Amino acid sequence: MAADIAIHDAYVLTIDDRNRLYERGTVLIEDGRITEVRAAQDDDADIAADRVIDGEGKLVMPGLVNAHTHLELTPLMGAFSDLDLLEMMGGMTAIYGQIAAGEYDYLTEAGYELAALNFLAGGVTTVNSMDVRPSAGAETFGEAGLRGFFGLALSDLFWDVPVSEQFARAREFIDEYHDTYDGRIRATITPHDDWSCTRELWERTAALAAEYPDLLVHTHLLELEASNTMARSNGAADSLDLLDDVGLLDDRLVAAHFRLADEADIRRTAEADASVAHCPSIFCYWNTDGDVQWTPVPELRDAGVDVGLGIDDHYWHDSYSLFGEARQARLAANLKRSAGQYQSMELVRMLTIDGAEALGVGDEIGSLEPGKRADVLVVDLDKPKFTPVTNIPAQVTNNAGPADVEMVIVDGDVLMTDGEIETMDADNVRERVESAVERFVAESEWELDIGGSDPPSKLDLARDLPTRGPSQLLGRLAFQSARDKFPF
Repeated sequence: MAADIAIHDAYVLTIDDRNRLYERGTVLIEDGRITEVRAAQDDDADIAADRVIDGEGKLVMPGLVNAHTHLELTPLMGAFSDLDLLEMMGGMTAIYGQIAAGEYDYLTEAGYELAALNFLAGGVTTVNSMDVRPSAGAETFGEAGLRGFFGLALSDLFWDVPVSEQFARAREFIDEYHDTYDGRIRATITPHDDWSCTRELWERTAALAAEYPDLLVHTHLLELEASNTMARSNGAADSLDLLDDVGLLDDRLVAAHFRLADEADIRRTAEADASVAHCPSIFCYWNTDGDVQWTPVPELRDAGVDVGLGIDDHYWHDSYSLFGEARQARLAANLKRSAGQYQSMELVRMLTIDGAEALGVGDEIGSLEPGKRADVLVVDLDKPKFTPVTNIPAQVTNNAGPADVEMVIVDGDVLMTDGEIETMDADNVRERVESAVERFVAESEWELDIGGSDPPSKLDLARDLPTRGPSQLLGRLAFQSARDKFPF
């Protein structure tokens, strides 16, 4: 028996179709793939492997899948935390508008590095990111040894960048980065959302998707009350009807949020074999209405829709913890409805295999099974917080955090061991981020210090906001809302 890596005598949470959990198990890895997952044998410590890991007191489980995120503004952790909703949206829109116009590359490049560093350290081995200028993200995550889906956000009603330029850059990005870094980095097609895109943009998106039939289409869907209103402005009955009209309601669709879906939306999504990414923390943090509908995840799962968990804009709620999203999903659903909305194993699956299935790679990653790519975490359970070691799925979803991850393996390569990242220089990343933030503060008039954040004045923010696109967006929504109220 030979292997590159052997982990023996560990708790092993497989997340296979039977959710097998070994109290004393062994995992073998060779040539980037898992070759065996089984009960440990007495002589497993003597396996002929390049790296033999004593798993006593450790949990071995699949790497976490962040099914929906944005990474470029990672250095601005803490900048938005205490703003009101309008201040946050205004500041964010102004900054993204300038990024779309080619400003702040130094900030976004540092952001990708900081995101990769922290997600790697916290056990996130795969991300699905939608950004404005994703090239640096593809390179950073690829060089760090991580797995990632990256796409360039497209919108004609959000920022003032010509649509032809956006699509040209998207095509250039796809051609350069799709299926690179030994297949770990993949491109996606990413219309930003169903409230800031015209039918014309959706039609161009469908044409681009037809050119690249292997790529996912990643968007925000049914996130806001404005979603279906804009769809009606675009000549459709609702958002799903619009996507169906243009040919994008299918098994390539990954829809983030899906918060306002009704029974018909759930049925149509299941019939199309589309997927959903649920991001609970962002809406718990910035909820505008306590009576608003919560994402119907239990109903989606019952209908057979793959639902993964995403951390979304982690710099809006100051957390890199994808483990925390599982806990937040449970708490928010239980508070909104009643206790018992999820079993712990369901949430573990949403962190891993369901996220992988949502991204179309469930046959490659997301569970510990022979033949799959070796994306593996070793979590230290030998801590007072996990004592006694009972109900491991509940411990993972309610108690585990990034600091508990001891080893990270992706594609059979060890990226972190004993908490030390081997593929990135953490000190250098921190220095570059601190320098980038200092420069941003000097150039933008934002004030960021240890006591908090103070954005530019409303007048200065208004000066930096995109104008043409958002003014059209607001005008279309207002006109359609009037038509809905007073049909003519």
